[in-house]
Amino acid sequence: MNLIDIDSLYERLPHLRTSFQAQKPFRFIHIPRFFKDEAAEEILATYPDVHTGNWDATTYIHQVNKFTLNKFESGSLLQRVFDEMNGDTFRDWLEQLTGIEGLIPDHTLFGAGLHQSVRGAQLDVHVDYNIHPYTKLHRRLNVLVYMNKNWKPEYKGDVEFWEITKQSRRLIARYPPGFNECIIFETNERSFHGHPEPLNTPAGISRKSLAVYYYTQDRPAAEIAEEHNTIFVNTRGWRGELHRLLNASRALAERLYNKLSGK
Repeated sequence: MNLIDIDSLYERLPHLRTSFQAQKPFRFIHIPRFFKDEAAEEILATYPDVHTGNWDATTYIHQVNKFTLNKFESGSLLQRVFDEMNGDTFRDWLEQLTGIEGLIPDHTLFGAGLHQSVRGAQLDVHVDYNIHPYTKLHRRLNVLVYMNKNWKPEYKGDVEFWEITKQSRRLIARYPPGFNECIIFETNERSFHGHPEPLNTPAGISRKSLAVYYYTQDRPAAEIAEEHNTIFVNTRGWRGELHRLLNASRALAERLYNKLSGK
């Protein structure tokens, strides 16, 4: 059984493609009901908490309280999810949506997989690394699927899209991380995004998502830039600077503890 509701995606393709192509300064689309209803319920039920499995919870200056998991048991439901999202059928649909030909999956899920954030988490607005560090392929497309039922505005955690220039910084779109809702956007030197507002969830509630990234052998000449890591910007003024300093202190403490304890 397919987990992605691919028939529905093809039915909606003409409208979705028009909307995606119309966005500026970079292209993106919000798609409700990405997985089949029954599959979405099963995926949520299988989604492990941050205490189950080998989650990476490293703190960085611009990222805190975010957990990542990208290794799954062969044949498990979660492995099937990522196999399907990396498979030919869905990639063919993505190419028709975006007009980006020759999309290449990353079955290692470098930086991708399950993403889960807990209270206090934030991810500063940024553009992603542009070249895969191992394959040296061009990063072209992000697909995120949020898996959060009954999400309330006071929890914060919206994904934000920004237009950043030397002259101005402007929020152009934001989406709450709802349930079975997909965000697809191209990655280039203009695709600034993040969730900079610290998460305000009560105990026991986390921000859950699945992330898959796609690559190509090359890209349009106008988009080519020197290889770089993630580039962050501060969109929150003095509050952003304060969080950056606090995160830096926490990151240093974590690394010293790990070094002294032999981890």
